[in-house]
Amino acid sequence: MKGIRSILLACFLASAFACFLASAFDPSPLQDFCVAIDDPKNGVFVNGKFCKDPKLAVAEDFFFSGLNKPGNTSNRVGSNVTTVNVEKIPGLNTLGISLVRIDYAPYGGQNPPHTHPRGTEILVVVQGTLYVGFVTSNPENRLITKILYPGDVFVFPIGLIHFQYNVGNTPAVAFAGLSSQNAGVITIANALFGSNPPINLDVLTKAFQLDKNLVTYLQSVF
Repeated sequence: MKGIRSILLACFLASAFACFLASAFDPSPLQDFCVAIDDPKNGVFVNGKFCKDPKLAVAEDFFFSGLNKPGNTSNRVGSNVTTVNVEKIPGLNTLGISLVRIDYAPYGGQNPPHTHPRGTEILVVVQGTLYVGFVTSNPENRLITKILYPGDVFVFPIGLIHFQYNVGNTPAVAFAGLSSQNAGVITIANALFGSNPPINLDVLTKAFQLDKNLVTYLQSVF
């Protein structure tokens, strides 16, 4: 009997500890950072957005119109991303999900290498042919790619660098869901060569093993 009690007590303590860990887990951040302050009067942002009184919610808080309209792909990368996140649909606040439409110009239009620091992406192609892929983390840096056709679905794990490239001769369209109301996006080339203020020239020259003149040119482009 004493042994059974000991086993039951151990199971109870393990369950209690597991519940404690679950309840103590911090929610995922919904912006790049949230600096702590001692005086709440100076507080401006929360992890997400302030909530409206539920009794005052209306249908428009959960609605967006326009994803049927093609985006303008007349730009350097030949793509356009229409984002539907908490900024467009206030009712998404705290729900952990958002949506984008991506339009790609004929052959060569791309959504350049980028990451979403706060969300996994699941993409479905509805028109055209896309070459997509992502790179795993260090030290392997393994490239995983696939050619997608209409109806095909591909997943880009949270935080990993990924891309899409239109290999067809016609425009392409894809829709993607993201596991955050504000997944964020870091376009690699823009972040490294177009930061404000610019990253020190010596840092980029050594990191990429490039000539300083080339790095200077890249900074001027981005």
